[in-house]
Amino acid sequence: MDFSIGTVEGLPYAWGSPLPDAEPVNLPNQLTLARLAITTGLAAVLEVGWSYRCTAGLLLFAAASITDYADGAIARRYNLVTDFGSLMDPLVDKILMSTALVCLSVIPYNHHPVLPAWVSILIISREFLITGLRQIAVSKGVVLPADRWGKHKTIWQIIAVLYYFLILSFAEWNAAGWFPALPGKPAFWSKIGWVFMGIALALTLWSGLSYLWKNRSLIADR
Repeated sequence: MDFSIGTVEGLPYAWGSPLPDAEPVNLPNQLTLARLAITTGLAAVLEVGWSYRCTAGLLLFAAASITDYADGAIARRYNLVTDFGSLMDPLVDKILMSTALVCLSVIPYNHHPVLPAWVSILIISREFLITGLRQIAVSKGVVLPADRWGKHKTIWQIIAVLYYFLILSFAEWNAAGWFPALPGKPAFWSKIGWVFMGIALALTLWSGLSYLWKNRSLIADR
């Protein structure tokens, strides 16, 4: 076996020995990976023509949202923050939300898609821009932490998506004879969803623009 010396991330490393600073897949990281697996299941069930696909989507998205809160809380409380978690946790969050938004843009409710495509495009584009900004920061040796507006927008995005999955689930339960139809016209319930999504969209745009402005020095020409 060759035990010659090489480097890993700039550190001396003897080939054949354990990697330096190897981090086991701890509980928060396991929850992050579980959320990624749940997201895959979410996309799969919403693509099939199953009569209860939105009910399954509601349960899966709710479970994924719980792991989103739990992994960060556990990592901070028990000092289990790792490089893997710092990278993958926000990335998996974006994959989850993007998956839900794209699916809601094609699922019909009251003869129209639940969400217009432009809403999903705006939110997903914001996430790409902020991710790009963070990559620029990393290349310059700067770490950009999440701010409070970003956390608020995430909460309202989750509330809005859960609401839409809930009213879609009510429609499935009514069609199966499990539950009476919601009172009022479907358009009324869609308007309530627009209140939640409107708040989420406003916070998404505001948090993105304020984040870009606050860190504009990173992208300014030198």
